[in-house]
Parts: sequence; C-alpha cells; structure tokens
Amino acid sequence: MNQPIAEIFSQGEEVICGQVTDTNAAWMSQRLTQMGFVIHRHTAVGDKLQDLVDLLDEISQRADLCICTGGLGPTTDDLTAEAVARAFNSPLQLDPVALEKIEKYFSRRNRVMAESNRKQAYFPQGALRLDNALGSAPGFAIKNNQCWFVFLPGVPSEMKHIFNELVQKKLEEWFVLQASKLIAIKTIGIGESDLQQKLDNFLLPEAVQLGFRAKTDEVQTKLLFPADATDVEINHCVDQVINIIGDPVYAIDDLNKSTTDLVNVIGHLMQDKNYTLWVQETATQGLIAAKCIGQGWLHGSNYTQSIDAVLDQLKIPEQDGLENTVQAIANKLKENQHSDLILVQLYKGNKEQFHHKEQSIILYNALLTPHGIFQQTLTTTGPIKRKQDQAAIKALDLLRRYLQNKCH
Repeated sequence: MNQPIAEIFSQGEEVICGQVTDTNAAWMSQRLTQMGFVIHRHTAVGDKLQDLVDLLDEISQRADLCICTGGLGPTTDDLTAEAVARAFNSPLQLDPVALEKIEKYFSRRNRVMAESNRKQAYFPQGALRLDNALGSAPGFAIKNNQCWFVFLPGVPSEMKHIFNELVQKKLEEWFVLQASKLIAIKTIGIGESDLQQKLDNFLLPEAVQLGFRAKTDEVQTKLLFPADATDVEINHCVDQVINIIGDPVYAIDDLNKSTTDLVNVIGHLMQDKNYTLWVQETATQGLIAAKCIGQGWLHGSNYTQSIDAVLDQLKIPEQDGLENTVQAIANKLKENQHSDLILVQLYKGNKEQFHHKEQSIILYNALLTPHGIFQQTLTTTGPIKRKQDQAAIKALDLLRRYLQNKCH
C-alpha cells in the first residue's frame, strides 16, 4: 500500500524572517508520520498573496494532504483564506455560525469585537469549518484536485488543539493509513560520523531506512521500518544495530509511542537497586543536581568552584596525582554522606580557560560504588554553557554505564 504524501506549509513574514521559530512544522511532521503519511516538503511563504496562490496550486497537483498554519487572523497581512479562494476558484462566503462563535469568544471575555474580526468568519465556498475553542480564528479544510488542505491558526496551542480534537479524526476518514514504525537508538559519547562508520558494513533489510539525528546531549540512530514489518523482524534488526554500537547506547525509543531521556533511564536503574547518590560538582555548577530534580534517590549535592576549594572544604591534604585526589574526595564524601554511590565531577583549567570558548578544559569524573571506583577523563571546549552541559552529561553517563553494565 502506498502511503499518502503530505506537505507542511507555514505562512507569515515572521516565520521566513526568523522572528518566530517554526515549531509547528516539526510537531505536525511528527504527528503525520506517526499516522502513516510520508512528508515530502516543508515550505514557508511570507505575506504575499500571489506567492500563496501559486504555492497552493502547485501543492494541489502533487500532494495528497497539505497542512497549513498561520494567516487566519483579522489583519490585512492575514491572507490565507483569500489566497485559497483565488487559487481554487472558491469565492469567500460568510459562515454565520463561525461569526456567532467569534462574537461569543469576545463577549465571554468582556471585550468588544473589532469589525476586522468579521473577516475570520469568511471561508472559501465548499470549505469545512474547524472550530477553535481556544482562540478567535477558526480553521477550515477544503479539497482541490486530489489534495486535502487543512488550514490552522499559527498559535501553537490553538493549532495543536484543533488538530487533536478535529483534524486527526477527519484524516482517518479521508485516508487509508498504515503507519511506519520508527525506532530511535539513543547514544551518548559517540558522534554521527563514528556511528555511520560502525554501521557501514551492516546490511540493513532493503525496506528499512537509516538516519541520524544529533542533539546537544545525544545522537540518535533512527531506523524506519515499513508498516508491514513484524515485531520479530524489527527486534532482530534493532538488536543487531545495538550490538554493533555497543556501550554508548543508553535507550531505545519507539517514537510512535513514547520517549525517554538519560535521567529517566538512570532513575529506573537506581530504583531497581534501591541505590542513593551524592554528587560533588565543579564545572557543572549544580547542573547535575538540576537535571535530577524530583528524584528521590539523589540524597544531595555540593558545588565548589575548584579542586583546591573541594580539598579545603573537606579538609583533605594535597594528594599525589589527580586520580588519587579524586579517589580521596570520593572516599571522604562516602564517609560524610553515607550514600550508596558518590559521583565526583572535577575539572582542570583556570577561570579564563573555562570562560573562553576556544580554550579547552579537562574533565575528571569518578564514581565510587560497591564494586569499586570508576573514573573517566575527557576534554571539552566551546562556550561556557556547552562546557557545563557536557560536564553534566558525561558525569551522568558514567553513572548510567555503571548501572547498566556492572549491576546486571
């Protein structure tokens, strides 16, 4: 079965000029992909009537569905309805029900409706009204050639509400949908190019698509399976990829159903073992504790600006070598805090190195456990915020690796 082709069309000068980040398109793409559509294009157009008319005509000849956001407001630069009327030769008509709902929207808020808001009650002939319970701008849907067009407000909360309450049901009526299955293998401590190299010699099943997505805290290896792939086939392929990648894998998400993050993974492992944790932070400046907010297994944390300050605070004499220093700090904290695990995050470098984006710092992380002490040394560079974030993620990943590999 061929999957229907969808396009996403965002309207507004604020979008193409970069004043507004188009989160609507990303959200809509994910929802449509989950339903079984294939997204072919994202397009953004400013407030130019002829550009809108031309694009609508083009899309109607190549796509099965187009979701458009923006341009439904009351002002002169909101041109969507007029553009649709021209492109599809469907003159605008007043919808009395829509006008009544818009008037009630203002009266319930003890506001006088401006005359310009009447414009929002005009739809192209033959359009299906999509009521907006959260704002003054209703959406509408209309079919031209083989393509269904759905026009929604640009305000994200309103767009999502109308899609969830009305549009999704309509799409399930208009199309025969069978969703592909998207699996994301989430990793920390390995880059896209290294992942690609590891998988270069792996022969994927012909119908499976491989992709990568790099984020600040992780890299995802994405496997898109056809709708008719069985669970046995999917699990076998995913297991093979995980074995090739190895220890950097911390979670596997079925993006059609759920997502997780590093702290959630750690949280489940900590609860399974009934472990508690104490954290000593330097470069992370409290970020490790902040990422673990609300987690009962985190007994506490302490932030101190430098290694010397940590030693002074804990009354530990100067040690011979950094490995001995880290171990002495971890042992002292274990003695003082009585937690099952002690995570120590230190960095080597002066204040200028820490603040200067082109200078690197050396990170030292150590985890004192019932199985011994585990240490790692890394180098990171970039702006101060990136250094802080990388230090926190790497320290937490050391904890994750211990819990997944040593405790099972």
